Amino acid sequence: MRYQELSHWLSTVDEPLDPRPSLPGDADADVVIVGAGYTGLWTAYHLATADPSLRITVLEAEIAGYGASGRNGGWCSALFPTSLPALARRHGRDRALAMQRAMQQTVREVGRVVAAEGIDCDWHQGGTVVLARSQAQLGRARAEVATARAHGLDPDDLVLLDATEASARCAAEGVLGATYTPHCAVVHPAKLVRGLARAVERHGVRLHERTPVTAIRAGAAVTPYGTVRAPVVVRATEGYTPGLPGQRRAIAPVYSLMVATEPLSAQTWDRIGLAERETFSDHRHVIIYGQRTADGRLAFGGRGAPYHFGSRVSPAYDREPAVFRTLRRVLGELFPVLGPEVPVTHTWGGPLGVARDWSASVGLDRATGLGWAGGYVGDGVGTSNLAGRTLADLIRGVNSDLTTLPWVNHRSPKWEPEPLRWLAVNAGLRLMFSADRAEHRKGRPSRRAAAFSRLLGH
Repeated sequence: MRYQELSHWLSTVDEPLDPRPSLPGDADADVVIVGAGYTGLWTAYHLATADPSLRITVLEAEIAGYGASGRNGGWCSALFPTSLPALARRHGRDRALAMQRAMQQTVREVGRVVAAEGIDCDWHQGGTVVLARSQAQLGRARAEVATARAHGLDPDDLVLLDATEASARCAAEGVLGATYTPHCAVVHPAKLVRGLARAVERHGVRLHERTPVTAIRAGAAVTPYGTVRAPVVVRATEGYTPGLPGQRRAIAPVYSLMVATEPLSAQTWDRIGLAERETFSDHRHVIIYGQRTADGRLAFGGRGAPYHFGSRVSPAYDREPAVFRTLRRVLGELFPVLGPEVPVTHTWGGPLGVARDWSASVGLDRATGLGWAGGYVGDGVGTSNLAGRTLADLIRGVNSDLTTLPWVNHRSPKWEPEPLRWLAVNAGLRLMFSADRAEHRKGRPSRRAAAFSRLLGH
């Protein structure tokens, strides 16, 4: 497999993507981690740095960063898939605010490790601007800021910008206003995950690639090349979780796709903005996301690819020409300076993980020694670091502020069996598209979309 072809990010790392040796046979460890994406590697890193005596093994079916960690939008943000009001309803205002503060601190923590380990991943904390380009979107922006204040966030945590202020950051077409938060850094995601893999090896972790795990059970991770026995086994497989026995309905893999332009001229960037390399989006229902890369490209993505029956994951689903055409069209609508044919050089995609209640979780069953983290709904670059630090505390038996956060040991319900799962996920996606079209036409918020959002716990 040519791993460089999986994404623009993997095609521009400064190293060959030759797989590390596979597991040579049966082995013993103190902790075995399944998956060498962000979650697995952050868990290994924080365990190894907290207790260098631990014998830690990471098993990866392909190479480190093969999955979402090497293909995402490069937002290391304080976004959490469950909204602040939903967390407050379930766990109380104080615990919800503690969760949000932990996410904000996580952005700084990732930056600290990047600097300490010398990981060259184009890190820059310029914040996020989320544009409002219709009256309906502007209403949601105002409501989001009011909700943040009501739940205890500081005025600087989320700011409402007027049209002039918003355009000064991101001069997209038809901007009426925006929200801005400083709690986000832009990153080259593949350089981050590959650098993290090298860092864990420096700290004594064993990393075996091209070693698919065929079963996870108490005390063991089973592969075609041997079994790793350990009292703690951590599942860190996110959108690939349904491929494990007994996990078919635990996570729904939903595809997100991206495009990248050729490097743009300085004159073009003068008209677009993003001078601080702010990540950007807007307040539509179907998520879009973008960044200005260190080499001067626009990397831009969004949801919209269909969910595949039976939670199937396949390289064939990484590329949906209709979705790529839509992304190019939306990018051209946002920035007409790019011209009628947006100069795209790379297209790619991959699955992310969605739990049935849209709630990310991290936990450890002390009776079995089975740990897990995931269900990030696309917000995993930062959240995975918080998961890794939390698992490191849970595994070592350390009671900390992290181990009392409301997502710890949360158990999401299973997704419905097919065909109900396929019908529900794709119907929801169609509803969001329909709502965005209606709002663009009429300028009024969609009541059906709002009802669906409440059903998801947002």
